[in-house]
Amino acid sequence: MKNKINLENKTILVTGSSGFIGANLTKRLLSEYPTCTVIGLDNMNEYYDIRIKESRLKELEKFTNFNFIKGNLADKELINSLFEKYKPSVVVNLAAQAGVRYSITNPDAYIESNIIGFYNILEACRNYPVEHLVYASSSSVYGGNTKVPFSTDDKVDNPVSLYAATKKSNELMAHAYSKLYNIPSTGLRFFTVYGPAGRPDMAYFGFTDKLIKGETIKIFNYGNCKRDFTYVDDIVEGIVRVMQGAPEKKNGDDGLPIPPYAVYNIGNSNPENLLDFVNILQEELVRAGVLPKDYDFESHKELVPMQAGDVPVTYADTTPLEKDFGFKPSTSLREGLRKFADWYKEFYM
Repeated sequence: MKNKINLENKTILVTGSSGFIGANLTKRLLSEYPTCTVIGLDNMNEYYDIRIKESRLKELEKFTNFNFIKGNLADKELINSLFEKYKPSVVVNLAAQAGVRYSITNPDAYIESNIIGFYNILEACRNYPVEHLVYASSSSVYGGNTKVPFSTDDKVDNPVSLYAATKKSNELMAHAYSKLYNIPSTGLRFFTVYGPAGRPDMAYFGFTDKLIKGETIKIFNYGNCKRDFTYVDDIVEGIVRVMQGAPEKKNGDDGLPIPPYAVYNIGNSNPENLLDFVNILQEELVRAGVLPKDYDFESHKELVPMQAGDVPVTYADTTPLEKDFGFKPSTSLREGLRKFADWYKEFYM
């Protein structure tokens, strides 16, 4: 059973509110629930093109029910003061140092943001009780798993990157706090999120940048990677539904709380081959006028072996999400990449 939460008139804290998923979620909440107040926290770091974050933030600042705080998740005093001042009922923690490959060269950023930062959020939820903590996990927690589709019942003890290890740690920490302090928490394992104003470090975005400059794009594992590409609006729809259904608080036979804790996959459960993905992307870039009609793609493609920290297949089993929230992502790859190509043309050209 879920504990129903009505988002009207609520104060909601969204961390990472200028990030790709965070900004889309915040905009949706502000538009759909005009009586709610969204507190956005973001450190606006320059991990990627800051102009994209700034333009997302500018969109959000048009709303009167939005308060933005620039700051760092790892700053414990700041986090406590936010909870003290605004007393959020629902917290959605999306702030994190993202990216598998970056975690190989910059491990410090991951420990600070994903471990210390998340610990600060948990502590604040303990000291200023919330109705529901929703946080971003990642499909990368499935690591070296070979059984597909990936189910939340699978063992996930084989991370192949530090990023994946920090996300698995978040789930473990949330479980401990749910058990100890009866904090309703739900972790969401996102699968390869893409769309307009996305993260420039993601493959589809990087490919586009390179093709425009006439550079060669590297396609890993000789194109035999499969990814469960999930359009950002589908991810946001999933988060909004999950926010409104917190795991129920109840006690076990020993009289102690059973942890009000849940984890779901949000993915398209329709893995696409990387080569097919690149073909659709190039067709949509030509259609949007980002690339000329006679562009020679073949001479700009290079098939290369697998990279450290990467996995060959991601594939989500979303049955529990469908069962508990009646939702399944459904945006087709072509539709999603078309929207991305149109946005890219408008933003950069």
